Formats: sequence, structure tokens, C-alpha cells
Amino acid sequence: MKSLHRIMAVLPALLLAISCSTTRVLPEGTYRLQKNVVEIMGDKAERGDVSVSDIEQYIKQAPNKYFVFGWNPFLNIYNWSNGKGNGWDRFVKKIGVAPVQFDPSLVGSSKENIESHLRYLGYYGSSVKDTVTYKKRRAKVKYEVYPGKRFPIKSISYDIGDSLMRSIALADSSRSLVGKGDYLSESVLESESQRLNTVYRRNGYYGFSKNYIFFEADTTAVKDSALLEIQIRNYPRGGQPSDSIEHRRYAIGNVRIKYDKDMKIRENLLKRLNLVKPGDIYDEQVINNTYSRFSGVRLFGSVNITTSEAPGNLVDCDISLTQSKIQGMKLNVEASTNSSGLFGISPSLSYYNKNIFRGGEWLTLSFMGNFQFKFNDPIRSNELGISAGISFPKFLFLPDRLFHGAIPRTDLNISYNYQSRPEYTRNIISTSFGYSWNSGNRLYYTLSPIQLNIIRLFNLDQDFYDDLSNNPYLQSAYQNHFDLGLGGTVYYTTDNSVNPKNTYFYTRLQFDLAGNVLSLFNPLMPVDENGSHRIWNTPYSQFARAELSLVRTWVFGKRGTHSLAVRAIGGIGYSYGNSAAMPFEKQFYAGGASSLRGWQSRAVGPGMSAMNSNFVIPNQTGDIKMEANIEYRFRIFWKIAGALFVDAGNVWNLRSSVADDPGVLRGRDFFRSVALNWGLGIRFDLDFVLLRLDMGIRLHDPSMQSLSDKELAAGAVPARRGWLGPDEWFRHNGFAIHFGVGYPF
Repeated sequence: MKSLHRIMAVLPALLLAISCSTTRVLPEGTYRLQKNVVEIMGDKAERGDVSVSDIEQYIKQAPNKYFVFGWNPFLNIYNWSNGKGNGWDRFVKKIGVAPVQFDPSLVGSSKENIESHLRYLGYYGSSVKDTVTYKKRRAKVKYEVYPGKRFPIKSISYDIGDSLMRSIALADSSRSLVGKGDYLSESVLESESQRLNTVYRRNGYYGFSKNYIFFEADTTAVKDSALLEIQIRNYPRGGQPSDSIEHRRYAIGNVRIKYDKDMKIRENLLKRLNLVKPGDIYDEQVINNTYSRFSGVRLFGSVNITTSEAPGNLVDCDISLTQSKIQGMKLNVEASTNSSGLFGISPSLSYYNKNIFRGGEWLTLSFMGNFQFKFNDPIRSNELGISAGISFPKFLFLPDRLFHGAIPRTDLNISYNYQSRPEYTRNIISTSFGYSWNSGNRLYYTLSPIQLNIIRLFNLDQDFYDDLSNNPYLQSAYQNHFDLGLGGTVYYTTDNSVNPKNTYFYTRLQFDLAGNVLSLFNPLMPVDENGSHRIWNTPYSQFARAELSLVRTWVFGKRGTHSLAVRAIGGIGYSYGNSAAMPFEKQFYAGGASSLRGWQSRAVGPGMSAMNSNFVIPNQTGDIKMEANIEYRFRIFWKIAGALFVDAGNVWNLRSSVADDPGVLRGRDFFRSVALNWGLGIRFDLDFVLLRLDMGIRLHDPSMQSLSDKELAAGAVPARRGWLGPDEWFRHNGFAIHFGVGYPF
């Protein structure tokens, strides 16, 4: 408590010192741009759909970004510079963020930018008024925006001389982005011209472009309205009628696939990937889809499709392919230790071949291990696994023509996992059959209609099992069983590159459903003493499980040297029907190199439960998982970067056989049961791989909640409420160190 009081006393003074140092490095007579304020004037009808966030993009000078309550600690760090250009100067400037020096000349050009943008949106005669306020070497700029007049479209007509082109436009008019009653705007007309351009290029007009599309709007014939005419001419914008050339419709001529004959690949695969067929009407989308299919099979280092005009209104197509690396190895290692001396290491090695049968079939062989131990202690936990998978570039049982973009795949996987712990030995055999495909470059799917897991336990320590007898819910998770069901994943990302250089977002939803089909045959199955239906003298599992991850990373600073990554995870599993509890291998856990880094893997939770003494090596799990992480990453020098992070979360059980079980999720105890740590790390970015070393330090440990609410109500005085002060951070069970490959999220 004394440590906490010291922190509370020093913290206000520290924050005050930091808050007064954001302008010290600015030249005399200059100001830091503190804030831009945009106010849209007029009533709701006059403002229309003009938004502050949209207008802000057209202001030429933006202030420093703030993290919380107008505070950016890295702005303060930059101002620690002493101006001498020495090592300290270079260090704080590398980590910190320079203040934005206000430039008054940019205010006028920003107003012009905003007015021009409003005209583009269809607000004619708009104006912007600015006010600059100076205070304590800080400048605040206010932009009052007065949107101009808008003209609704009263009628739309077409002036297209070519009858076929006219019929194509009219046939697709239901998808038009311009309609009667819409407001006239250059923005919408530009989008419509792009849409029409795509329509014609998908219907044989090979050389067509949006520059042949003209719009004429009359705002004088009908008061406060516009009459719009859409025209297609034979000369482009900026050209002359004397330059007119008749638009022609093309068909596909010769199609040639060029590749190195040393490439070991079957011809029928190339033919199936190619959607461009001689004699078909030219369709730009077919060209793009063919490119996506050849790229998606991942056999080629480069895919290049060129088209050229040929005599007879034909378009020849050449598809050029170069071979990529077909096979290789991947190695990944995670390691961790904590203040109690427990070490853990998780290596994995995989081999891949992207063309095992010369038809684009992917073969993957993987080996993994997980070893936990203490030096000079014979007790340890060992886990070994091997898996094999093969993926075919086709969707079995569905015609390939249904997939116009990237190639769908059919996946078959099988794995064996061996776990040896002091309490038991467990074997897990798994197999799955399913499909994977994507929609564009952002949305990816996997669906496994068949997932089978067979779990057998051996050498079960009888004392361990008997100790669980006071909690039959937990005890039921430790028995032979198997589950048969389905599962899948939906993944969305705004950037599918391996190492995104700009701000990006991704989300992943995983789900499993097991036992429902088998339950239809319950009347035919024998029942054991616990009421569970059995197949081959083994109960089957029946449950539903889902997990959702949301991750957003903001990249900023010169050349992306700073980033802020935020992640939220939520998962829940529910057993029913033939299962009293979730299978142990399907339960959630927390802690480790990519989770709560103040703890080792499986060493936290469930809820406020203390470490289960039945486990010699931590093995804490739960039915529910909630976790949030925030990590600030910054380049230090060369290929070395640093990180500061905070992790919070836990796992909980939905139910228990024990009254007042501290591991069960309860609303009144939720915040007390959340584990919290902070930490710092260092990264070595070697371009082809990123090595990571993190130290997580516990701030709040729910297992240290020593008294229940009932005991507190009775007048008991708690020894502690789970918070750890600085004097406890580096003591027993106060921190953990993790080594990993790649970012944690």
C-alpha cells in the first residue's frame, strides 16, 4: 500500500511536467497547431450529407494525433531534445513525434480545397470562413462551412447514336447510380461514368473508356431543378468531332499461354484456370478473373496477361507465367519463462510443396512440440504433434464455373498429438475434410463439413482424478471421448499483404458445432451410468463453440516507423445434450507469448480461481474467453524496434458443480476477475522474419483475491485485492518473459 501511495503522489507531478513540454523545440515566434475545428453551418436540409470527417480530409495541415484526452506522450518525448544533436537528441527524436508548426498560409488554400470539394459534391456557391486563435504558443483554427445550393435531378435522358450501345445502356439502367430526385453532383456523375465504362468493356467494347461519356445538365429550364442528359460520343473529352472514330465490338481471337516448358505442370490445369475462350465476346471481367485464378493457385512467381487488337474486330490474349519456389521449409519458435523458474518452449517445423502431383496440389507436413519444465526438477510436461494436409485446386461436388475469381480448394487434413503430463497421458487423432475459397482480396472462407477428433487418456493418475470428484463438471472433461461435427472460419482484412505498411484492419470468426447429427441416432446407442450415449463404448461430445477476433493497426510517422495495434477477442463454448462439460481440448486458455504476457500459457484463470493444485504444471482453462490488448510499436534504429503494451482479460466457466466457484463468470465479480499486465518488448526485423522478446509484468492478478464477498460482508479484512505494486513486479509470480516469431497480433 505504501508503494501505491508513493505512485499516487508522484503521478500528478509527472503528468504536469509532461503536459508542459509540447512546444519547447519550436522556433521563437511560431506556434504549434493544436487543433482544427470544423463546423457545418445551416439547418439540416442545408447541411445535407456534408460531414465534419469528410471536410477535415481537405484541410492541408493537420495537428498531431492524440491518443486520449488530447494527449500524445510521444509528442512530449520529442520535446525532451536538448538541441545539441548528440546521441540523446537523436534517440528522443527517433522515438518521439515532432510538433506540427502552424503555417498560416495553408489556411487560405485549405478553404479553397473545401469549397472545391463541396462543388464536386453538388453544393454550388459554397463558402468557408476561418478564425485563428492563438494561446500559449498554440494555434487553433476554426473553419465555418456554409454549404451552397443543390439541384435535384428532374429528368434523365440518353443521347446514344449507336443502337446496340443504347440498348446495352438502357438494359443496365436499373443499376444506374444517377436517378430522378437525386442531387446533381460531379461526384455521382463521375461514378456513373466509371460504371458505364465497365458495362461496355464487359460487353465487347475493348477500346472504350469513360472519356467518351458526357453529361449535360440544364439548371435553368426548371426552377431549382436539373435536367440531365447522358451522351456517348465517338471522340473523347477534350477532343474534336473531327477526331471521331466509330466504337466497335470485339470478340476474343487467339489465346496463348506462355511458360517455361521445364515447369512440371499438367496442361489440363492451365486450361481449367483459363476462362478466356476464343470466339467469346470480349469481357474485361473475364480477363481479371483469369488473372486472379492463375495468381490464386500460387504456383507462379508472376502472372502477366496482355491483350492486343487483331484484324477482324478481334482481341488476342497472351498469358505469361513464370515459376515460383515450389517447396520449402518454415520454422517457428516460441519460448517463455516466469519468475517461478518454469520454462516453456514451443518449436514447430513445416514442409510445403505447392505442386506435389503436378496439378497445383498443396502438400503440407508439420511437426510441433511444447515442452514445459524446471531445471533440476524431474517433473515436466511434453507435447508432440505431427500433421499432414493436402489441398486440391478444385471444389469437389460443385462445378468450377460457379467460382469466377480465385480458385476454390478442397482440403483434407489428418493429425496426431501426444501429450505426456504428470497427471495423465493423452492421445488425440484428428481428421477433417472441407473447402476454402475467397471473395476478392479481402474476404476468405473455410468450411469443414466433417471434423473428427478421437481422444484417449492413459496413465490417468487416480489421486488427480479423485481430487476432481468434488467438481463433477470439471471431472467430466477428463474422459475418453470423440466428437464429430463441422466447423469453419470467416476472415476479412483490408490488407492481405504479409507485412502491411499502412493502417489496416482484420477480423476472424471461427466456429465449431459437434454431436448434433449423432444425437439423431441416440435411440440406437447404449447409455452408460452417467446417462451418456456411447459409440464403440465411448461417449461422443455435443457442443457449440465460437471465437471472434478484431484487430486494427494504425501506422503513422515518417516511413511508418510508429504503429498502434489494438486487439479484442471473445470466445464462448457451450456443452449440451450428450456432454456435461466442454471437451478439455476445446476449452479456452489465456497467457503466453501472444496473449496475457504477464503469465505463461494456461497459467491464468478461470476467473478468480487460484492455480489448480491438481496440476503440477499450469493447465487452467475455461468455457469463455475475453481479452483485449493494446501495443505501441516504434523503430529505434537500424532493424531494431521497441514496444510498450497492456494486456487484459481472462477465461471463465459458464457453470460449475461447486457452489460459489470463483472460476464462474458473474457480473458482480467481473472487473475483479480481469487479469491485467503491462510490459515492454524489443523486436529484430530481419525483413524475412521478425524476432520478438517481450517481458510482461502483472498489475492485477485475480487469483490473489483472497476473500469472497460473503467473507467481506461478515467483516473480514482482505489481505490484498489482487493489485501488485512496483516492489512486487519482479518477485515470485510477478512477471514472465516470452520469445516469439512475428507480431503477437
